[in-house]
Amino acid sequence: MTVHFIGAGPGAPDLLTLRGRDIIAASPVCLYAGSLVPEAILAHCPKDALVINTASLDLDAIITHMQEAHAAGHDVARLHSGDLSVWSAMGEQIRRLRALDIPVSVTPGVPSFAAAAAALGTELTLPGLAQSVVLTRTPGRASNMPKGETLANFAATGATLAIHLSVQNITTVTADLTPAYGADCPVAVVYRASWPDERIVRGTLADIADRLDAGITRTALILVGPALAGEGFDESRLYAVDYDRRYRPQTADSPWAGWSHGDD
Repeated sequence: MTVHFIGAGPGAPDLLTLRGRDIIAASPVCLYAGSLVPEAILAHCPKDALVINTASLDLDAIITHMQEAHAAGHDVARLHSGDLSVWSAMGEQIRRLRALDIPVSVTPGVPSFAAAAAALGTELTLPGLAQSVVLTRTPGRASNMPKGETLANFAATGATLAIHLSVQNITTVTADLTPAYGADCPVAVVYRASWPDERIVRGTLADIADRLDAGITRTALILVGPALAGEGFDESRLYAVDYDRRYRPQTADSPWAGWSHGDD
């Protein structure tokens, strides 16, 4: 018996990995975060599966359900939104399960920042503008920020910032970032990326707070940085005529000329 943690993606039911789908279909028990995981994904559960919405449960109750499944010899599909590597609360669950000697597995999912970038049709790492993406948030009820992990510190790098769980603090966000990026730095707020009611609001650090309406108070991602403008960037060397590629050598004397995919 194994508890399978599965990233259920940002919202669209078809942004689920094949591995995640198959594990769900093979698990007699499914625990899902009902406030963020679309119910359409539950259609992959076996017809007689025990399906539990954990939105109203505390950690002890969630672990109890997993223990009961373990005692019965049933695999558990544990669904969280987006990808499990950030802000999923998976870590605290796995710590409890390992202490109980209950096996776990982790299947990644499409993260919300990737879905937001796709909705914008934007590459977040444009040559000459930004080559790093910082995933961060502002302090909230669930978690404080460690010392040093401030928006001002991250802004000093010039990277593209993907600011999660913070749209309710948009005024503070813009105030903290303006000194480093400038008031005219492009900003995009993507509400419920990949959901049917997805919305995109574009602006700058100077005006984005005024452009948002009262309905966007949660489940929205803030993206900030020069790369969002989609202009003024350099072309990479990747497709330059004289760029020597490992799998597409330009000359017979290229160091990769005798290599094939199977040699690596």
